[in-house]
Amino acid sequence: MRIVDWIALSLCFCIFSSLAFAHEGHQEPAPAVAAAQPATGTRDAKTWFTDTPLQDQNGQTLRFYSDALQNRVVLLNVIFTSCTDACPLITQKLKEVRELLGDKADGITFISLTSDPLRDTPAVLKAYTLKQGVDGPHWFFLTGDKAGMDLVLGRIGQIVPTPEQHSTQLIVGDVANKRWSKIRPDAPAAAIAQRLQLLTMPVAGR
Repeated sequence: MRIVDWIALSLCFCIFSSLAFAHEGHQEPAPAVAAAQPATGTRDAKTWFTDTPLQDQNGQTLRFYSDALQNRVVLLNVIFTSCTDACPLITQKLKEVRELLGDKADGITFISLTSDPLRDTPAVLKAYTLKQGVDGPHWFFLTGDKAGMDLVLGRIGQIVPTPEQHSTQLIVGDVANKRWSKIRPDAPAAAIAQRLQLLTMPVAGR
């Protein structure tokens, strides 16, 4: 992909992250900060998103781009497990989305990234997935060291000075065909499912 496309993508992420509504009772999101710009010569998704090693809820190490994103239709969101309002509500909304997708859900990967990696270890994430009833092979809950998570979150337009300041917006994408958009988490589950289904359809002329 051309460097101009990735710059446009990063600006899109940044703009939408500034529109996200805050957690009830939590701090308002910090003013939007431009996502890190790609290094000179960056032309591909792997270089942009990075292959930062992260751990899923089962303790397995995944490279962010190669193992979690590459050639997938994905939905990304940010959570932290000690959240008692927006995060569990959004997790349950996404559970409903997967149920509405039925058999098609197996072709779509959900990726929930923690904004609180110091506390959200793989074991803590595993307990969260079991409590929420969302522990499945097509839903990654990812954590890592603080520097690695800051890098990955920054690449999707999430600069989070504190765990509570993450955006609640959902990012959906067809990685192979470079189609990305944002969805408000208060959108109906059926509308989110429909958007994901559209991303699984072949691109005309390709």
